[in-house]
Amino acid sequence: RPFRAPPRGLFPGMSKLASQPGSVRTSALGAALGATLGAAIGLAFSASPAAAHPHVWVAVKSDVVYSTDGRISAVRHAWTFDEAYSSFAVQGLDKDNDGKLSADELVELAKINVESLHEFDFFTFAKANGAKQDFGKPADSALSDDKAQLTLTFTLPLTAPSNRKTFSLEIYVPTWFVSFTFADGDDAVRTTGAPAGCARTITRPKPMETTQQQRLSEDFFSSLAGSNFGAGFINRVLVACP
Repeated sequence: RPFRAPPRGLFPGMSKLASQPGSVRTSALGAALGATLGAAIGLAFSASPAAAHPHVWVAVKSDVVYSTDGRISAVRHAWTFDEAYSSFAVQGLDKDNDGKLSADELVELAKINVESLHEFDFFTFAKANGAKQDFGKPADSALSDDKAQLTLTFTLPLTAPSNRKTFSLEIYVPTWFVSFTFADGDDAVRTTGAPAGCARTITRPKPMETTQQQRLSEDFFSSLAGSNFGAGFINRVLVACP
């Protein structure tokens, strides 16, 4: 996959980053994914000549996992990244030069990405009967490479499994440097092991119009650190059980 550099000056520091060894670059990209509040401007990759936002697009599939006693115990994510981000992120990772990326070659990048997301709560916000739910240390992180796109999978265990009747899950980035959207189809969110009669309602964010997006400058997004602009682009699922 050839690396196509963005236009000169569009993302300061990108040319320097691209010249670094694979291990250095993946660390930086891991930080870019997690630290989207500011680092995405300097590190995120765009194949387009336009300064469009967001810088990374992610198709999300999630699984609300129930334990055998009927309590919600975890959330499993599968995040599929756009081709541009995927292409840049894997540069230098094909250690045996066989033209393929094995699970072993992607282990470190998966670890970096998941660890870097911790301080941002994994962009995953859960409530049970309206009460905030906390997640423990993520588990089972892995990356796969299929059809020019990376998919990151990991599990977020609830620190206190919940037996509440309603459970809501929201996924978004407050500053919208990374765009998360539930994948198409009803299977974008599953409820594994859920008691009989549980129903789920999936709400996807309304896309921003292209003309509106083009009017938003890099300076505008740079000023969003600490803001909640991305709240207008929330992916939400509500699970209700009898």
